[in-house]
Amino acid sequence: MGEKPEKSPGARVDQSTMSSGWWDERFSKEDAKALQKVGKENASKAPTPTAGKDGKARGTGWGSASVPTQPADPKVKQPYYDKRIELFEKYFERTQFDAAQAAAENVPIKITLPDGAVKEGVRYVTTPKDIATGISKRLGKEAVVAKVDGKDWDIFRPLEGDCALQIFNFDTDAGKYTYWHSTAHVLGQALELEFGADLTIGPPIEEGFYYDCFMGDKTLADEDKEKLSKRIDKIVKEKQAFQRAIVTREEALHMFQENPFKVEVIEGLPQGSTITLYRNGPFCDLCRGPHVPDTSVIKAYQINQMSRAFWRADVNNAPLMRVYGVSFPDKKLLKKYVHRIEEAKKRDHRAIGTKQDLFFFNPVSPGSCFFQPYGTRVYNTLIDFVKSKYWDYGYEEVTTPNIFHFNLWETSGHAGHYKQNMFHFHVEKEEWGMKPMNCPGHCVLYSHRVHSFKELPLRYAEFGVLHRNEYSGALHGLTRVRRFVQDDAHIFCRKDQIEQEVTAYLSMFKEIYDTLGLEYDLALSTRPEGFLGDIKDWDEAEAALTKVLNMWEGQEQKKWTLNPEDGAFYGPKIDITVYDALGRSFQCATVQLDFQLPLRFKLSYVNDQNEKEVPVIVHRAIMGSFERMIAILTEHFAGKWPLWLSPKQIMIVPISGAANDYALSIKKTFHSARFFVEADVRDLTMQKKVREAQLSQFNYILVVGEKEMEKGTVNVRTRNNKVCGEKPVAEVLAHLTKEKEERSLTGVYPLKT
Repeated sequence: MGEKPEKSPGARVDQSTMSSGWWDERFSKEDAKALQKVGKENASKAPTPTAGKDGKARGTGWGSASVPTQPADPKVKQPYYDKRIELFEKYFERTQFDAAQAAAENVPIKITLPDGAVKEGVRYVTTPKDIATGISKRLGKEAVVAKVDGKDWDIFRPLEGDCALQIFNFDTDAGKYTYWHSTAHVLGQALELEFGADLTIGPPIEEGFYYDCFMGDKTLADEDKEKLSKRIDKIVKEKQAFQRAIVTREEALHMFQENPFKVEVIEGLPQGSTITLYRNGPFCDLCRGPHVPDTSVIKAYQINQMSRAFWRADVNNAPLMRVYGVSFPDKKLLKKYVHRIEEAKKRDHRAIGTKQDLFFFNPVSPGSCFFQPYGTRVYNTLIDFVKSKYWDYGYEEVTTPNIFHFNLWETSGHAGHYKQNMFHFHVEKEEWGMKPMNCPGHCVLYSHRVHSFKELPLRYAEFGVLHRNEYSGALHGLTRVRRFVQDDAHIFCRKDQIEQEVTAYLSMFKEIYDTLGLEYDLALSTRPEGFLGDIKDWDEAEAALTKVLNMWEGQEQKKWTLNPEDGAFYGPKIDITVYDALGRSFQCATVQLDFQLPLRFKLSYVNDQNEKEVPVIVHRAIMGSFERMIAILTEHFAGKWPLWLSPKQIMIVPISGAANDYALSIKKTFHSARFFVEADVRDLTMQKKVREAQLSQFNYILVVGEKEMEKGTVNVRTRNNKVCGEKPVAEVLAHLTKEKEERSLTGVYPLKT
């Protein structure tokens, strides 16, 4: 059950009540909110939950399925599995009968390919795989999934009429998504047949997939990986075909009545919905698809880890086991993946942070980082870097409160849509909330006085402390925290200034990311189905952003992509994906247009006709949260910080005690030039002190003895053990100052001749 069941063509469903039980990243926030509402309603009707061995109630709170009554035992569950397949075969026969009747009519169809070529086919007979094989045998073999008129489609599912067809292999995002989705179903079957687990959700993720399951008081351990792997091998060898059937909501409830997690999800769908099921072998699940043709397509896989989770990601709900995995169509790809993961472990920011004394976490404040002096140096250097760009680009720094009366959040809309992610409390019988973002406070700043069109744009920037109430199970080092600081800024401008402001933003963004050595891609996300505001404003804004991106592409020779209907409900946006040294992707920077927040706060400016007009707000961030960016950069550089960003720039190493005073004087010289410099005057050998400094990732080690003291020189070494020789102090100071001020990613030493 990796995704929301597909509605059959013609089924009418009220989108405002549509819910997602699959926690798939492709689902909208509105779907998730609707799901939460359904979960609360279900919980209010749910029976009293069963107590576990520890005496604690299981499945309490909203959104909780009642706890399964049968034990996690495949022998006990086998009759349920058999009944499920028996029902599926009946529904599949019905689905096939309907398709066969349509196929018998032998209606010709035209299939248009992305290059404009048109292929002939027969309605309910010709499949995307047929078309792929007709183009080339290799494409037919490698094709994983298709899109028909922009909708995901099984490669083996017959086409139903004239259409535009796209075909994808594993190398594409759509191909990987389908491949991992299908492997999640294979894992689900293995979990049922080996352990009798009650399955909940099993989505593909950014790299791989997982499946959550309920096992009562049982848990999975590393030794269980072998059992799962043997079962998966068997499933793959059986070449189980994926079959698709359409059922009603009531039929689905009957089919999965022994799994309360599935039942809760089905109950969350509106009355009258039709749902798709997929079967492979003795396994069947709710799923909108698409899937690969059969299990033999899965050539290489790996069970990565098992961990604890909770139903609906809520610690008050039923405890689950989560099994992660990944799969590939080639063993060489799996080998590369394993190598990359091993390299990523070496670069893990949590391990490097501890080793280099940068930061740590403590249970006294979960999700809130303690930055040590070395880590604070990196933190402050990044902030100072952004501040220098703010100065260049005409931003004004502001400061707003951390705590606001909840009336503010009612006005902004966060009270109704974001409250569960906020820290809120009562003082003197009034409700208050800690700010999770800066924009409402900036609106209060703007509204403090009347503005003329001549003042715009106003660019408010703030390094304010933000708090978001993340689930404890979701916290992960610096990448998912509760307390953080963003390089958050809001531009209040006229509509005719959108283009110039977004262009300036992209220039500033490029300067920062190029300096950090990060690669990036840009995508335009346009008007979603549930957008708010005047369509004319949307059209003009999207046209302005498109023009800016086209100019950007011409200047930078970097193509951008389109994400149709993926904008925020309040305005279109440019999403920026950044890649680190291992090619992993992150989303940190963004620029979003907002037509709605100015209306909610009744913001205005006086135009050249002396009339009030509503400004546009440009939400923008480049670093995103500094905490997350530090995590990314720690792993990107593998702890080998460039000099300008390094918390440990220079170590002075005296050869003997006789050179200690000289070492301390050199330290003072470089400290006065604002370098992070230390002198190791311990009674250890020079070789040991140099080695320790290199392992601590000091960029440069300056060795001094009596000879250097007499000549006013230092012997320069790098952390990579490059011996650069004896240099005058003034010369070294000049070279390192230049390297730092230019924010170079490479060291000046050894000097190039």
